[in-house]
Amino acid sequence: MSNRPPVYPFTAIVGQDLMKLALILNAIDMRIGGVLIRGERGTGKSTAARALAALLPQISVISDSPFNDDPGRPESWSDFARQKYQETDEIPVASRRISFVDLPVSATEDRVVGTLDIEKAIQFGERHFETGVLANANRGILYVDEINLLDDHIVDLLLDSAAMGVNIVEREGISFSHPARFILVGTMNPEEGDLRPQLLDRFALSVDVTGIKDAAERIEILERHIAYENDPLDFKAEWEPVDQRLSGRIASAREIIDDVTHTTSDLRVIASITSDLRVDGHRADLVILKAARAHAAYEGRAAINDRDITLAIRLTIPHRLKRGPFSDAQADLNAVEAAVDDKRQEIAEGEEAGEFTDKSDEQAAQSKKKVTP
Repeated sequence: MSNRPPVYPFTAIVGQDLMKLALILNAIDMRIGGVLIRGERGTGKSTAARALAALLPQISVISDSPFNDDPGRPESWSDFARQKYQETDEIPVASRRISFVDLPVSATEDRVVGTLDIEKAIQFGERHFETGVLANANRGILYVDEINLLDDHIVDLLLDSAAMGVNIVEREGISFSHPARFILVGTMNPEEGDLRPQLLDRFALSVDVTGIKDAAERIEILERHIAYENDPLDFKAEWEPVDQRLSGRIASAREIIDDVTHTTSDLRVIASITSDLRVDGHRADLVILKAARAHAAYEGRAAINDRDITLAIRLTIPHRLKRGPFSDAQADLNAVEAAVDDKRQEIAEGEEAGEFTDKSDEQAAQSKKKVTP
């Protein structure tokens, strides 16, 4: 039995609401694509990531699979599970806490993606795959501290897997694939160097965190940490009911996320704002929609609204801009809300004037539009 103290409770973290929200939205829908947390040391970045892993509900897995295969989704199975259980209904199932995998900045490509044993394949005609970080992190959290110091090629591999949800290793004409759907959390101190713009854009969400200035909140941080250090088990027990409520809320949101709808007017608002801000590519538009749907599910709603879109923009746009009103990651909420309101009114007036002739909002709302992985 481990003598390590329990992880600091997620709900006991004081302030940093935007950071916590970004983590929660990714927990609701891993297809969002991860979050980059930038800030000075001692602002709770790694504490929040570890606390999220301890908070999330257990998952159902194929018990003998090293890839945490989901028994309820055969279409996502690894080659291991497919070969062993595709033709049978007798699948060993177990419940397991999600994994928290900490990737060191010195990690190599083989350590990340895994390796195929070509010698065994030639001698015995069998595929032997040595699991890597991506396999261990499937359906869990992959945490990279100081991600700005990680080799760009490795960062690319992580982001590709986070976006595609699968890892395929090919060597000498032999291939092996397994699911690699995880919450990618990267943290960094910008004073030690930033990521290239191309890599910044690949992160779905980004949050800048700073030390809390309010004296009362700083006192609260001190008091909670003293209580935790004095008796970690008692402190965890005190916050357990609050953590469990949040855990249940995330689990409920996961159940309805694929049924959350949006209208054509919602899409026009999103596309118009990203177009006005001259955001490169279309990744930001899709991330805003995914994050907005996750936030609606988090609040138990079946359709997105302007508040969902506003919060999604605050998390999605700033790190993709070189300048402009939202280029500060702590952009004022009222300013973003005003921009969304103005755009919604402009689009409504255009619709009334008959400027838009494509599928009506009513038809769009009636169809359950799902965002594909």
